[in-house]
This record gives sequence, C-alpha cells and structure tokens, in this order.
Amino acid sequence: MAVQISSPENPKVKLLRSLHRRPVRYSERLFLIEGVRLVEEALQAEFPLSVALYVPERLAETPRGSALAARLALSPTAFSTTPQILDSVADTVTPQGVIAAVPFPELPPRPEGLLLVLDGLRDPGNCGTILRTAEAAGAGAVYAAPATVDPFSPKVVRAGMGAHFRLPLRVAASWAEVAAAVTGRQVLLAMADSGQPYDAVDWRPPTALIIGAEAEGLSAEARQLATGTVSIPMAGAAESLNAAVAAGILLFAALRQRQG
Repeated sequence: MAVQISSPENPKVKLLRSLHRRPVRYSERLFLIEGVRLVEEALQAEFPLSVALYVPERLAETPRGSALAARLALSPTAFSTTPQILDSVADTVTPQGVIAAVPFPELPPRPEGLLLVLDGLRDPGNCGTILRTAEAAGAGAVYAAPATVDPFSPKVVRAGMGAHFRLPLRVAASWAEVAAAVTGRQVLLAMADSGQPYDAVDWRPPTALIIGAEAEGLSAEARQLATGTVSIPMAGAAESLNAAVAAGILLFAALRQRQG
C-alpha cells in the first residue's frame, strides 16, 4: 500500500511544485505530467516516475483511473495524498487526481525523418499540438530554437498528449546548435506569402523545416540557414494559417512523399 503524504511541507510536494519553474526543470532534468492519460502514456513508454502523487478517491471515479491507482499503489515512487495538496501542485483548475515528475527524454533522432525547427513559437497550445503532429508524422527530431516556449512546460506537455515520450526533442541553447543539426540538409522556411508550393517541393532529400511564430514571423537566424522556402497556397482571403495547422499540412505532405 502506498504511503500517504499529508503535509504541504513534504520535500516531494515541494519538488513537484518547484517544477512549474523552468530553471528548476532544467537543473533537475525533470518535468511534470498531469492526468490519467499522460501518466498512462509515460508508463506505457517505460518512462520512470521519479515522484508521483495521486488521490485514490478521485481516480476511483473512472475505470481507467481505478486501474491506474492500483498500479500506482504498487510503485515505490508513488504516494497517495489529499485533494488539497494535489490541487496546490497541479497546473489545471480541476485536476484528475494524479501528477508526476518524469526525467527529460533522451531519445535518439530517427535517421530517416524530417527535422523540424520551432522558431520563436510562444503559444503553449500551438507548440504542444505541433509536437503531437510531428510525432504522428514520423519527424526525425524537433528542435526548439531560442525564444521558443519551453516544450517541457506543463501546458505544452498537456497539449502534446504523450508526444514527449516518443518524439526526439531538443531544446537548443543557441542558433549555432541548430545550425550544426541542420548541416547537410535542405533547410526550408515555411512562409505565408511566398515560396514554392508545398506539393511541388521534393521532400525526399534530408530536410529541415523551420516553422516561425505567426505574429513575429521568422527570425534573422532562421533566414540565414535557409536554402529555400515553402508555402501553402490558399483559396480564401486569410493572410496566414495557424502555425500548428501549417505544420501539420507540411509534415504530412513530406511523409506522404517519403512513403512513395
């Protein structure tokens, strides 16, 4: 039976609460996952739960939650707790009943996949959706360039819906690191108003695709790396597409062509 934690001053509670801050996440090399689905995804991917807190009565409200609670009760790193403590640690308004800290993934890049670079994306929902899409489209790896929202922040992780456990993900400390990663590839900038139509691009050579923020556009550093541009022709009057939507169209166009 799991030990119950009932004090807000418990070191494990303090650790989980501190992981809402980016510097702590990177010093500890841990990030938060919250909710039944994400914890299930982590366990399925054999990611260790460094620390987990759960409220048995909340998890008992659904069959999936009950099954997860039974599994957590057998884990030496999972601890039952009170609703009040879980609420104080959680990022969501109505927590499902479980939150955990897991290590940063160290997944090797997929050798044949397209490399995706996120340039200055600030919206956590967009970033998480792009990560989820990139994983589904078999991207080789994703690089978060400087000025991009932290892909390990709780909101991005929730929007990624488990992509963090399967998608090679790198947070670049500098554009020099990005430049080294894209060496030897064609580097395509996704543009709203110019560029080669995406269905006319040859996606088969080793390729890196750079997606910029909708408001700020692409950085000067991204433009310096480019060997070409790609666009999505539109029939309507919209000036541009949402970054996550555009990324999805381009990633699956590349996948379709690579699969022949």
